[in-house]
Amino acid sequence: MNRENKRKTYKKDYYKTHACKESFTCKSCGREVVPTGAGSNHRNHCPNCLCSQHLDIEPGDRAADCGGLMEPIAVWVRKNGEWAIIHRCRICGAFSSNRIAADDNPMKLMSLAMKPIALPPFPVERLEEMTRLMGGDGTTE
Repeated sequence: MNRENKRKTYKKDYYKTHACKESFTCKSCGREVVPTGAGSNHRNHCPNCLCSQHLDIEPGDRAADCGGLMEPIAVWVRKNGEWAIIHRCRICGAFSSNRIAADDNPMKLMSLAMKPIALPPFPVERLEEMTRLMGGDGTTE
């Protein structure tokens, strides 16, 4: 086995006590991603396109064999008001949640946040009719 394919193994919760100082090239946009500027000790996604790579089953364990591109599909707000990105693996469909970083692209984050408003799961033209069917009076006031 050549060295590039050898996977590092870490003890459980290693990532909690050891900062990630490794740079990587984004598999989606090709930009070099460095750990500085993230605002935390762990950089796990590209600040430009917000994509990640499917490496972990549990945070920091590097136990996932998939290696697929983790695509940002949504944002959510945690109890403490902190935003997090929901990623979905393009290969196996696994989901994960990652804290946003200080240098993440704000336009990309807002685009993810507005996606449900911009692409509702029903025809907006039928909103009044659907409201009436659900027992409302159908007025927009």
